[in-house]
This record gives sequence, C-alpha cells and structure tokens, in this order.
Amino acid sequence: MKSIIDNKNIVLGVSGGIAAYKSVELLRLFVKEGANVRVIMTKYAQAFVGALTFEALSGQSVCTDLFEKSDDASIRHIDWAEQADAVVIAPATANIIGKLANGIADDALSTFMMAVTCPVVLCPSMNTHMFESNAVQRNLEILRSDGYFIIDPESGSLACGTTGPGRLPEPCDILDRTVFYLVPKDLKDKKVLVTAGPTREPIDPVRFVSNPSSGKMGFAVARAAEYRGGKVTLITGPTNLLDPNNVTVIRVDTAKEMALAVFENVENADIIIKTAAVSDYRPKEHAEQKLKKDKDELVLSLERTQDILKEIGRNKNEQILVGFAAETEHLERHAEQKLAEKNLDIIVGNIVGHPDSGFGADTNTVTLFYKDGTKENLPKMSKDDVANLLLNRILKIL
Repeated sequence: MKSIIDNKNIVLGVSGGIAAYKSVELLRLFVKEGANVRVIMTKYAQAFVGALTFEALSGQSVCTDLFEKSDDASIRHIDWAEQADAVVIAPATANIIGKLANGIADDALSTFMMAVTCPVVLCPSMNTHMFESNAVQRNLEILRSDGYFIIDPESGSLACGTTGPGRLPEPCDILDRTVFYLVPKDLKDKKVLVTAGPTREPIDPVRFVSNPSSGKMGFAVARAAEYRGGKVTLITGPTNLLDPNNVTVIRVDTAKEMALAVFENVENADIIIKTAAVSDYRPKEHAEQKLKKDKDELVLSLERTQDILKEIGRNKNEQILVGFAAETEHLERHAEQKLAEKNLDIIVGNIVGHPDSGFGADTNTVTLFYKDGTKENLPKMSKDDVANLLLNRILKIL
C-alpha cells in the first residue's frame, strides 16, 4: 500500500504573506509522499520566496502570471484545474480569501480557482486583527458553505508583533489534514478505542520494569481510523510520539492506570484495537526512596498485572475486538491460543527481534489470525499500511 497522496495531482497555491517560506517545506513533504505538485504563486508571494525555489523542489514550472510568454500559458490554469486531485492554498491571505468568497478572478491563482472542482484546503495566515475582522470571518463562512476545507491558524507571536490567532500551521499538520480530507470516511460515526505503547511498573522513584515498545503501531492505527472518520480515543503508555490530530489521547504509565482508562472508555466503543505492550508483571513492592547499591544482588518479587484484553473479551457484546501478539517463537501456536482464550475477532501476530519488524521499527511483518480459523500472511510494510489494511479487514467483519 502507498501513501494516500501518492501519484495524486496537487496544486499548491502560495499567496503573499510572510508565512510563504513554510510553503517550501510543505511542497517538500508533498513530494516526499509521492504527490505530483504544481505551484501557482501570486505576484506578492514572489516578494517573500522566489519561484525558482518551488520549481527546483517540484521539478515542474511554476505559474506566476496568466500572460507568461509560453505556448500554453493562456490555458494552463484550465488544464491544471481539470487534472487536480486537490488544491492547497498556504498561506491564504485576507486578499485571496476575499477574492474566492466573492468570485473575483484577476490574477493567475484566483482565475485558476474559478475553474477548480476538486477538494480545496485553505490555510489562512495573517495579522490577528485581520483574521478576527468581520470581513475575513464572513468570507471564511461563505467559503465553508461553498465546500472549502479550512484549517484554522495557530495562535502565538506573529511577525507583525501581535499575539493571537493568525500563524500558519506547521507543514506536517497541513499535510496531515490534507490527507484527512482526501480519505473516504468509511468509519464515520464509529467509536474506535486504541491502546498503544509500553507500561512502566516502578521499582523505586528512578527505576521501572518495562519493554521497548515505541507506540508507533498504535499511533498509526489511531491516525488511520481518524482519517477514515472514526471518533478515536487513544490510551497510550509513555512514548515520544506527538498526539494525532483530532484524537482524544489519554496518557498513562502503569498497567493499572491503563486498565482503569480502558474500562472507563470501552463500553461505548464499536471497535477496540489493543496494540499496547502491557507489562504482565509488576514489582510486589515499590520503594518510596531510591534503592542504594549496598548489596551485590537485588531480588525482585513480581506479581501478575490484570489481563486487560481477556477482561474485555469476557464482557464484550457486539464489539469488534482486536489484539496483538508479539512473539519470539511459535507465533502461530501462541497467537491462536490467545485468540481463543481472549475471545478476539482478530489477532495480529509478529515475531519481534528483527530490525525491520516489531518494537521501534517503522515497518512490520505480521500475520492476521481470524476467529473463523483462517489466517493471512502479510509482506513487510509500513505500520501505517498495516493499520489501514487491518481497518479494511475490520470493516469486512462489520
């Protein structure tokens, strides 16, 4: 499976704001994801960033004027509009927003936009008082009602010296929302509960029992489900990953904390996907102060933690329940045993210990085991692709 925007034709519109420099990075991210990107710049955008920069990164000529001296300049905007799968305008100034809301076509970008029929993502960026003005807010409401997708600006200190909303979101967030708007919403209105990451069971204030789980698989599942319209809650142990957009994230440390969070949210979930590597054991005693190295040996007495997945399986109703099995040997035997014992619909099994599969890797090689006794061996793929394929299989069950 490939990126959602792989081989898609995206037109990036750049209007004249100081945030135009961020559009260079946005273009780089689109190209990295495999998109074919064409750039249209307004006259004033060129005062901030040169067209040659965008041309070098996109590998295609940049449109700056309807009356350029080329054979196809007069009809280029029509061809580009017909071929585009998506249009992103970043930054979108008050000027271009006003033109689009009122049907004005007096330069290359605004004239091109009059011919566009594909999804359009606008990223307003301007002085706080300009953004909050009645005129700009009125124009944005018109554009929303016309079907434009608006990514609200971030708040903070702006180049003009004011503080408040008006800052262009980071390019990675614009890419994320662009993908969201292009993905079919086949999980619309479904409530999805995902767990991710490790847990940490404290020995003393500075030491704990844990595992190498990075949380990448669970975060990929949560992100994919949100793209597809699901209402997603992600319960995660300690990770260095940023919260996915538009996902309710609950951060915990221990297996007990994860259990409490899961049981508080599980009843209303339609789909439960437990990727978390929850510790099976925890120290019986937790030292209040740091243990000192005054002995040659330290013996820890461990006790079992609650089996969260088994408890969910025992009490589930019409919910779809998916578990993960990270094994070092006898994958099929252990996965099928877990599938039956915990009343799962699917279990995702993989052998850990390889650099390109399992904990910490960006890719995974998994086998899906189903409740009906069938299994599906999958090739190595990115964790994002595993997440989407898993959701496809869940939809078949639904």
